[in-house]
Amino acid sequence: MPNYPDLPNPDLLDRIPPDAGTVLDVGCGRGALGEAYLGRNPRCRYLGIESDPECAEAAAHRLSEVACVDVEATPLPFGAGPFDCIIYGDSLEHLRDPWGILRRHAAALSENGVLLICVPNAEHWSFAERLLAGRFAYEDSGLFDRTHLRWFTQDSMRRALEEASLSVVDVVPRVFAPERGEAFIQAMAPALAALGVDVPEYRRRALPLQHVWRAMHRPPPRLHLRASMLDPVGGVSHVRIAQPCQALASCAGVRTEILPASWVATHQGVAVADGPAGEARIFLLHRPVLTGPAGLAMVAGLIAEGWLVLCEFDDHPGVFPAMRQEELYSFRAVHAVQTSTTPLAAVLRPQNPEIAVFPNAIASLPSPVNFRDPGHLTMLFAGINRSQEWPPYLAAINAVTALAGERLTIRVIADRGFFDALDTPHKSFTPLCDYDTYLQQLSTCEICFMPLRDNGFNRCKSDLKFIEAAAHRVVALASPTVYADAIEEGKTGLIFRTPANLERQLLHLLAAPDRACILAEAARSVVAQHRMLGQQTVRRLAWYRSLWERRDELHQALVARVPQLAGVPFGGRRDSVPLG
Repeated sequence: MPNYPDLPNPDLLDRIPPDAGTVLDVGCGRGALGEAYLGRNPRCRYLGIESDPECAEAAAHRLSEVACVDVEATPLPFGAGPFDCIIYGDSLEHLRDPWGILRRHAAALSENGVLLICVPNAEHWSFAERLLAGRFAYEDSGLFDRTHLRWFTQDSMRRALEEASLSVVDVVPRVFAPERGEAFIQAMAPALAALGVDVPEYRRRALPLQHVWRAMHRPPPRLHLRASMLDPVGGVSHVRIAQPCQALASCAGVRTEILPASWVATHQGVAVADGPAGEARIFLLHRPVLTGPAGLAMVAGLIAEGWLVLCEFDDHPGVFPAMRQEELYSFRAVHAVQTSTTPLAAVLRPQNPEIAVFPNAIASLPSPVNFRDPGHLTMLFAGINRSQEWPPYLAAINAVTALAGERLTIRVIADRGFFDALDTPHKSFTPLCDYDTYLQQLSTCEICFMPLRDNGFNRCKSDLKFIEAAAHRVVALASPTVYADAIEEGKTGLIFRTPANLERQLLHLLAAPDRACILAEAARSVVAQHRMLGQQTVRRLAWYRSLWERRDELHQALVARVPQLAGVPFGGRRDSVPLG
């Protein structure tokens, strides 16, 4: 078996289309890349081609299907396609005729399909260093792998793609040990100058060990998304900003940036970075509190710099004192609003009719690690500002813990009052923690307790805790508020409506932990099929592009809502809406 690392290449993983229906991985190795991608897109049919029998056998346990063939003798063992993505992860250089394979496979790409290549760089500085030192030798792996048959520079790889009738979308250099490369280049600078070689240009060509290429039949429309983000608390910044931005960046033609929390505090203007002509420019404000002249000034600055301004908000604004001011512009003074639930959209729509709902979703499905001890279950309660939700059920939970003894552990995150009120020694407490710690704690539980009172604020909440629990194969024990719309009672979780009902259900789970696991597995399947972030990413992107196409219309509507912005020129464009 080849001695190659069994790890996914992150620069390839992050460029596979997020909703690809069929992926063909040429030279899939043991299947690490495909396994990682299927965590993001479980509905995908991920196909691997691998010539090494041992690697192919290992990959077959991770991927949808694997063919152990010589790809040059059997170029398309799974049929003629079309494929939404074809990947060559350090495999083209091992082929006798990579140019022929590229031409044949390009014809099998779907209309909007993406071809991804990671290939060694024949101009890497270490080639020159070894030749000059007289110690060139082949190795078992890496740049000098003895099985490499072909070599590519950045220019020759671009020509190969163009000869296959493909358009290069982007190319990303992979640079390792840059300090060693810089030392060699500096030592060689006099010789390079004597040869008429521009040192900065040589540095660009010589530092990358590999290049990652993305190509399509035709260039995609370009979009630049910049987002502000609040300090991560409770996962909201991850789920609403960081993870969607990462998923969008995997779409061809899209680049994303996230501004630090310090930007939110200073509200400094951000100039439009140089970009291709016709690139759409979207600025997404995360939970902005835009009040008075300062709030208007920030929006005006962004508009003048050429951004279409959006607001991302995923909680009922009435709960925040700062959002109750008369001169609140968070929703009125932006071009559009995005949120997480239909009830919340109904609350916000009177202030801005241009609104889209993107339900919270799971970025990547983790491998389950719970249900290891059938004689013991752990129940998690976690939440910020949930101190009013649990008191009606405390007596019922304490009654269960008295009967269960050491068979039930209760794990509490953030809510010290609930922890102190639990009448059991079998409990643990974690203060408010980062999102990764919360998910790690959740993953080793079997039950998640999710109480919510029925009121206007809670009815606008999302079912995020349910899908997080389901993704980790944790059974939901939840109130009907919010969760009754997400949980199929008795099939993907349990709904309690009274304290007595909660007590009975918890006792039943303790008596039949196998049933708890069946419920959790069913919920996990629902998330895999319907609540993955990649499944909605293309819809998000289509909405952003449609907003940009309608930017003049949207700006006229904004000025009608907020006449104070009538004098702001939209990015200085000559064809912009007259704002006077």
